[in-house]
Formats: sequence, C-alpha cells, structure tokens
Amino acid sequence: MDDFTVHIVDDEEAVRKSLAFMLTMSGLGVRVHESATAFLALAPNLRQAVLLTDLRMPDMSGVELIRKLASVGVAIPPIVMTGHGDVPMAVEAMKAGAVDFIEKPFDDTVIIEAIRRASERLGDRDAGTEKTDEIRSRLDTLSDRERQVLAQVVTGQPNKAIAFNLEISPRTVEVHRANVMTKMKARSIPELVRMSLAVGFAAAENLRRS
Repeated sequence: MDDFTVHIVDDEEAVRKSLAFMLTMSGLGVRVHESATAFLALAPNLRQAVLLTDLRMPDMSGVELIRKLASVGVAIPPIVMTGHGDVPMAVEAMKAGAVDFIEKPFDDTVIIEAIRRASERLGDRDAGTEKTDEIRSRLDTLSDRERQVLAQVVTGQPNKAIAFNLEISPRTVEVHRANVMTKMKARSIPELVRMSLAVGFAAAENLRRS
C-alpha cells in the first residue's frame, strides 16, 4: 500500500483503540477521532487519507458524515462499519459514496482488504472498482427469480420478508440466495451489495419490473 493514513471515527473508545492497535501492527498509519464532528473539522486539511467510520454515532451518522464531506468537496474514500441489522442504512452509505461497508463482528483481514480497495481510489478515482463487464456477465447467469431475490437482498430485506413479497417459502429464498452468492462469486452480503451498486442493478431491476 502507498503512504496514507487511516482515520478511525467511532464514539466507543474501546473500538477505536482496538482498531488502531490492529491497523498499526499491520503497518498502517492511523489517527483516531471520537466523533464525526471532530473529524469533519479536520477533514478539509487532510491529504492521502482513508476514512473508517461507524454507522451509528450520537452526533452524526456515518451516512451524514459521508454526505457532508462530499458537500464541502473533501475526497476521502470512506468505509462504513455497521451492525447486522443496518444493511439498508449501509446501502444508503454506499450510494452516498462509501467504498465498502463492513458488518460487525469482522475479521481483521476483511478490514485490511477494504482499506486496500479504498486506498486505490487515492491515486485514481476509478481504480479499485469492480470490473462492470464481469459483474454484468455474472448477472446474466441469474434466473429471473434469482434476480428478484437479489434485488431485495441488496436493500436489506430478511428472508422472511423476501418470501412474503415474492410469495414463496423462506426455504426457497435460502436456496435462491445461496445460488446468487455462488453465481456472483460474492463472499459476503457487503460484497454482493457493492457489486450490485457498481452496475446500478437495483435501479435497473426496478425499471425492468415497472
């Protein structure tokens, strides 16, 4: 990785310290910030920075932070950390410009890989993005039902809700969901969401069905 600093924004001191220790031991430069407001005050003066922010914070959400950075023209690639129940909000964060979102609890390697992808954007705005032609070719292998399941998965719908909406059994949803993960070569729901957003899948699917 090139020379850059990872800025951790989280209101929980234990989380900040744990992440800072792990990333420092991995050879990365790290700074910690106890609130989104504190980071936002410094952000315009930062260079070669990657943001690792919690989604839910008392002063400002991770989504709001990303949007505020964009509104003042600060181009710092952000990664969002989120709980399992926050997938719809995490999708909103990615639409706002987040490079990735990481579900808690997470492995150290997952964070390192996300930071690597984000750092690639420092030198080239288009670097590190999924190859859209490859993603579209994977989408073409999905059946109509699998596309319907995927469209709801990436908006954060649980299996029971998807089953109700599509009038199929939860077990059938699980089978389709597993097939989607395999065909798309996605290792996690965050990666599946990132792929879908990269090619505008959800919006295109809504138009196709209207």
